[in-house]
Amino acid sequence: MRKPVVLITGAAGEIGHGLIHRLSGEGVHSIITLDLKPLDETLGAHVERQFTGSILDRNLLDRILSEYEVDMVFHLAAILSTRGEFTPLTAHEVNVEGTLNLLAFAQSQGESHGRPVRFLYPSSIAAYGLPDLGTKHRAGRVREHEWNQPITMYGCNKLYCEQLGRYYSRHYKQLAAGDLAGRVDFRAIRFPGLISAVTVPSGGTSDYAPEMIHSAARGEPYACFVRPDTRIPFMAMPDAVDALLRLARAPREALSRVVYNITAFNPSAEEVRRLVLEAFPGAGITFEPDLKRQAIVDSWPEDVDDSTAREDWGLAPVYDLESAFHDYLIPRIRERYHA
Repeated sequence: MRKPVVLITGAAGEIGHGLIHRLSGEGVHSIITLDLKPLDETLGAHVERQFTGSILDRNLLDRILSEYEVDMVFHLAAILSTRGEFTPLTAHEVNVEGTLNLLAFAQSQGESHGRPVRFLYPSSIAAYGLPDLGTKHRAGRVREHEWNQPITMYGCNKLYCEQLGRYYSRHYKQLAAGDLAGRVDFRAIRFPGLISAVTVPSGGTSDYAPEMIHSAARGEPYACFVRPDTRIPFMAMPDAVDALLRLARAPREALSRVVYNITAFNPSAEEVRRLVLEAFPGAGITFEPDLKRQAIVDSWPEDVDDSTAREDWGLAPVYDLESAFHDYLIPRIRERYHA
């Protein structure tokens, strides 16, 4: 008998940490993970089994398929935006072909055990692409169907994978004799910039905000790579994990979309700097914009409209800007570095 489980790919990353702790604490699901490297011992203690390997390894996925009955997939594995610009072919291979492997895996699982596999996919505001700052300011709170012209490989990958998920959910093999669509229940969130107190930033183009905090706590100077007036949406990591779980648990009939915007606050880089200086008055934070990375951030919305997520499945972030810093980020990062 195969055992019902939740599969988390890319589990060693920022979202994976919070997700594993939440799912493990609830005690409802057994968790298996797939990542290129083993989880640290503390995190690994919360999962039933770790598979070390690549999402591009179909033999490994077949092995998981043969041993477990996967009811839900959280597909977090990806090459992020900054690294993706240096290695676009590798980014496409991992982000698109890897996701296609996981969708095919979920389709096989759904056909095997006769019920849809819920497939949670973290997309990104990188899926948007606004042409200039004037348009960005005029656009205001951007909706899901607007300005879907990304300028990064990562954004292109995310937008295409949203479409692949929609295809598997609603149109898979539509010319086949039988109805094969619907075995994958694909649900995506376009995440804003995420700020975590638990993990160190890992190469995202929105990581200037968490990098300011971590550098200040370590007593290291930090040269911010965007202008002080740069503004994009952000969210504290616990709220991001909560959003994934809320969407995962929502009844299928309640969902009017496949892809949802979410956000919590959208400070300028200067506003983030001021909050960090309140906590670490001696912090050496300067601005040295990298014109190329700045252009990428400028193509993302300064805010998004997440009203549909709030209506459909009850998105309700706990942390606003002030509480995210004062109640979550600063205390925990101080503790991490004994600052």
